[in-house]
Amino acid sequence: MSETKSRFVDRSGYVTPKLDLWPSIVVTKEQIDAEVNRLASLPPPANGRRRSLIVHPNENGTGLAPGIQVALDVLKPGERTKPIRHNSSQVNFCIRGRGQAVVNGRQINFSQYDVWNTPSLNVYQNFNDSDDLQVRLTYSNAALLEKMNAHIVEENPPAEEIKGEAPTGEPDARHVNPFGTFALNNDGAYLLPYEKLISPDVIESPVLFWPWRQVKEHLDKLQALASSYVGRRLYLLYNPATGRTNGTTHNFFATMTVRPPHIVDKPHRHAAAAINYYFSGSGYSTVHGKVLPWKAGDLMLSAPGWAVHNHASNDEPVYELTIQDSPLNIAMDSLMWQEDLKHPARLLGSSYGFDTNRAKVA
Repeated sequence: MSETKSRFVDRSGYVTPKLDLWPSIVVTKEQIDAEVNRLASLPPPANGRRRSLIVHPNENGTGLAPGIQVALDVLKPGERTKPIRHNSSQVNFCIRGRGQAVVNGRQINFSQYDVWNTPSLNVYQNFNDSDDLQVRLTYSNAALLEKMNAHIVEENPPAEEIKGEAPTGEPDARHVNPFGTFALNNDGAYLLPYEKLISPDVIESPVLFWPWRQVKEHLDKLQALASSYVGRRLYLLYNPATGRTNGTTHNFFATMTVRPPHIVDKPHRHAAAAINYYFSGSGYSTVHGKVLPWKAGDLMLSAPGWAVHNHASNDEPVYELTIQDSPLNIAMDSLMWQEDLKHPARLLGSSYGFDTNRAKVA
């Protein structure tokens, strides 16, 4: 067997080239409907999962964006999937039909445009007890974990829990000096021992559900904001476990947006990639200088990382779900964001962000 060796890549004096931005693409409703029909025509698979991944042509993995995998999932009436779990997390979005998801023992009865999350290593199944096809878009960080060669998947996992026992009583010596975390100097540098490294503070990642009928009630109130409003009329489907990174999962945020007729966003850009699914209305986006029209039922890589973009609605209100990997970028301290191209970008999460004029136009 030959020995595996590393190699050296000389970068002496190397000047980093400009970003080779991925092109934005629109996956049309017609393309999605055709794939739904194809999946529904197949014999039922052994694990019950009728699934296609929607992959960008520039991708050498499984993502629609480099770190965002988008799956189209279909269940016929009466079908169910087999139990599964994995260390990727998911945002789930029903675009047709209804059914149930059972995640970590919690049953979620969902219908069209409802959203729920699947935290990492939660056992889950999906059921279709309706008389129509059930169609879901499933957004996952599996594409990133696959690139890291660390996507761990268990089909039909055992019933036993994999979570460690919660500590009881007073903290033991592992959590206090001399085996605790302590300051190394007066400059803010610390040392943390192995005992703490393998037992970090626990923040539970819960299973959460955002029914569309409840979200829409609050979202529609944002239509009253005047056309002079410089922000975007949206709500983030927030998971408090993500804290300051403002996520739905620890990788992604999911936002629901309403765009009144003839609203044109101000061009902006951010390091995070964004994927939009439009489920009502129509409009167009200008991304990296290219104009792309879209309509209800279209899925779009609407903002490749760091591409200048803006969106505009046509003659009727637009509703859309946006998935963006901003929480991951905040955690990596990499979320460059330029809200106004006339002013410098800022590093969100470790510097102050931006203001809107909402107080003046509300």
